[in-house]
Amino acid sequence: MEQLLAGRSVSITELKRSPSAFIEQAGDEAVAVLNHNRPAAYLVPAALYMRQMALLETAGLRVAIAASRRDPRPAIPAERMFDEMDAAIDQVVKEQADA
Repeated sequence: MEQLLAGRSVSITELKRSPSAFIEQAGDEAVAVLNHNRPAAYLVPAALYMRQMALLETAGLRVAIAASRRDPRPAIPAERMFDEMDAAIDQVVKEQADA
């Protein structure tokens, strides 16, 4: 059996019977969802997911900042960078809407 990255687990069959009950029982903890005794997914409470996403974003920003400090090219003004990021996000949103 693969390593479980959660203190609790539930089979897909059991989860189908009563998803709300398992979400409630999980509280603030992740639950491994098993398919044939192997982790197929993890059920993560919304608050925990949002904290994890914020940590990932922060870690990514730290890496980018550290890399930018080693970059010998001239600095880009923050406003220009944010404008370019906003334009890239707008483009992705448009492409997804058109798909």
